[in-house]
Amino acid sequence: MLSGDTSVIAETGDSWFNCQKLKLPKGCGYEFQMQYGLIGWSVGATLGYAQAATGKRVIACIGDGSFQVTAQDVSTMVRCGQKTIIFLINNGGYTIEVEIHDGPYNVIKNWNYTAFVDAIHNGEGKCWTSKVFCEEELVKAIKTASGEKKDCLCFIEVVVHKDDTSKELLEWGSRVSAANSRHPNPQ
Repeated sequence: MLSGDTSVIAETGDSWFNCQKLKLPKGCGYEFQMQYGLIGWSVGATLGYAQAATGKRVIACIGDGSFQVTAQDVSTMVRCGQKTIIFLINNGGYTIEVEIHDGPYNVIKNWNYTAFVDAIHNGEGKCWTSKVFCEEELVKAIKTASGEKKDCLCFIEVVVHKDDTSKELLEWGSRVSAANSRHPNPQ
């Protein structure tokens, strides 16, 4: 589904690691922010990027925890008639943080994300939502978003197990955890 007519936004976390593996076609724009680990930046970035890059369809990969930080920006996306595709990866928490330092603070309240976006949409503008639980449903949702709903904001909630993470995130998380657990260097 990626082409010179698309741009990819990948949220800090497993979306970033997985998108790094993509073979992006010539002309496909991308924004991957990992250096500062700013959870939640991608929803606003998706809104702004889609407003500026009017000749491209923005495809965003956003975790559920990150989405909860700035979810209201979807309202502006609908109001502006954006045709973005948002893949909301719902794994029930701040998985990137779990891999660095686990604790009960990394479990979040699970929203009904598609119902949330439907409520924001409220029948005004063009918006389509889908919740998928398996590969076959995801393939069907991508086909719909790329075909009959190509002129809509498409929000696809992808429900995955909380421990479904890439080996790259696991390795990176253990390195960051080790670095963060060192005693401060005395001055």
